[in-house]
Amino acid sequence: MKAETILAELDRLRKDAPKDPTDIEYLALHHAFCFVSYKVTDFRKYVAEATQRGEFAQFDASADA
Repeated sequence: MKAETILAELDRLRKDAPKDPTDIEYLALHHAFCFVSYKVTDFRKYVAEATQRGEFAQFDASADA
């Protein structure tokens, strides 16, 4: 798994949510995306470690099928 793949999906979810500053879903997605974007080096490290632990094994297997 690549960090950029997860970040792109988070951005897609953020863009799909109505831009409503009173909606917690929009706020959570927007600020999570912004924070992870600013800390992308740390996020890449986290995703690499999670990959080594096998946390994306089922996703990878389903993508290969």
